Amino acid sequence: MKNKKLVFVIGLVVFLSSLFLNRQDKIKAYAAERYEDLQLFAKVLNLVQQYYVDEVDTKKLIYGGIKGMLSELDPHTNFLAKDIFKEFESETSGEFGGIGIEITVREGVLTVISPIEDTPAWKQGVKAGDKIVEINGESTKGLSLVEAAQKMRGKLGSPVKLGIFREGFKEPKVFSIKRGKVKIQSVKYTDLGGGYAYIRVTSFIENTASDIRRSLKKHEDKYKAVKGLVIDLRRNPGGLLDQAVEVSDMFLEEGVIVSTVGRNQKEKEVIYAKHNKEKNEYPLVVLINEYSASASEIVAGALQDNKRALIMGKRSFGKGSVQSVVKLGDGSGLKLTVARYYTPSGRSIQAEGVTPDVQVDPINTKVLEKSIMKSRIKREADIKGHLLGEKEQKLKKNDSDQPFQLWWVEGNDDKKKLTLGEKLLKDDFQVLQAYNYLKAWRIMKR
Repeated sequence: MKNKKLVFVIGLVVFLSSLFLNRQDKIKAYAAERYEDLQLFAKVLNLVQQYYVDEVDTKKLIYGGIKGMLSELDPHTNFLAKDIFKEFESETSGEFGGIGIEITVREGVLTVISPIEDTPAWKQGVKAGDKIVEINGESTKGLSLVEAAQKMRGKLGSPVKLGIFREGFKEPKVFSIKRGKVKIQSVKYTDLGGGYAYIRVTSFIENTASDIRRSLKKHEDKYKAVKGLVIDLRRNPGGLLDQAVEVSDMFLEEGVIVSTVGRNQKEKEVIYAKHNKEKNEYPLVVLINEYSASASEIVAGALQDNKRALIMGKRSFGKGSVQSVVKLGDGSGLKLTVARYYTPSGRSIQAEGVTPDVQVDPINTKVLEKSIMKSRIKREADIKGHLLGEKEQKLKKNDSDQPFQLWWVEGNDDKKKLTLGEKLLKDDFQVLQAYNYLKAWRIMKR
């Protein structure tokens, strides 16, 4: 019996040793292969330094080699030179120099995800979806996101000329934009009236969650309670993950907010809602569109999967990858894609986006009003000489002669000045639909 145990122990030791040695052999082989590749790079660099026809800047060559290596990966993985890395660090603080646009590479073309509201680019009419084909007369073909951003930066007050191609343009048009100090106001609150609130989130920066709380407090102080809330994430290019998590957490009592999975599928990081927080149980509608990206998709996905909000609008952009920024020894940096985002139900956002519960296209309300007016069916009250109803008052004009309005304000005689909320409902069809759903929600719960 003892001999059998001894044989088993010896066999186990031999088996584990062989596994260890096999793993060590693989590690050594990988290290040797990597060393050979680096040796090849060093040899080419050495040959260029010695024999190239002109003197070369070695650091510039090494930086170029790193950029070339990273260009084989996704467009969000970039090498940041020292000066660019310094600018990058300032962007998430809410104030930086530039023209104020978020860009990506789509089908090989530099494309605007969204202009940031109230910035130079936004004021000059740059729109989400615009294709930037030239910067200061030079083609953007082959430029990385970092290189393109660097070209658009410059001395405050100096102009940058963007050659932009847009649907409906026969050829690219040049937009001259003065560079300015970009200060982002990420949260904009509007009172829709009757206890309903509207909050526009333009991006997720350091103070976004606290600004939303401040806006809701202002609304609650006026109405004692929030009847319903519209959160507008349209054209929101994203921002800080921790702010997206905190905003989602404001409206969730429990459950998963988001999870991230890297190369090792077993190493899954899951972020949960906290229990000890404010109670925000009022109905909620979140607006998204094809230019809602990254952090805004995390919020929409979390609230949708936890059945806390109705998501309305158009399918979102689909930027569902996680970037980690590493500061390197010489002051430069590496922005590296390290994981993918997943919604609470396990959906991948990457290249898929968030599909709204209710699809609503943006519609020109003035055109729609005219169209409805032309096709309007006459009612009994429109017939000349009709028998008056008990509550009907004689009007100088038939009701059918009155201009049709999608948004009607009680007591409005066309001379009354509309509030900001009323104007928003009158001009923005998607916001109007969100507002109507909130009102219907309350009626159905009676």
